[in-house]
Amino acid sequence: MRKVFAALAGILVLLVVAQFFFAASGGFSTRPGEEAYRGHHALGYVIFLWPIVMMIVAAIGRMPGRLIGLTAVIPALTAFQVVVAKVAIGMSDSGSGTASEIVFGLHGIGGLLTGVFAGLILRQARALARPAPALA
Repeated sequence: MRKVFAALAGILVLLVVAQFFFAASGGFSTRPGEEAYRGHHALGYVIFLWPIVMMIVAAIGRMPGRLIGLTAVIPALTAFQVVVAKVAIGMSDSGSGTASEIVFGLHGIGGLLTGVFAGLILRQARALARPAPALA
């Protein structure tokens, strides 16, 4: 089960990298806003749900509670990302351009934090998946 969790953690890191790709491609797209970020929005749901599956696998595999808790940070950060994006969009609709841009900056920082936590999870998962050294 530890190797399965490590594989799921590796996929999580790839999902976060893909999320940055979709954010960048949406930012430079000539399509209208909602349409340009469609891939970014859809993958956000996956990044929210994937760690929940990982936590179930970790619990079944009796992995350390600290790692399960660390994995729970990802859906929390994803929920934070949604709130930040909605607030920033609401502010831009009301004419607060500069304030909206500052709040949207938090969205990027939240994405970076998500990547950092995904990397930490992967590192710990890989360490747990390694076989114990044989006793001589």
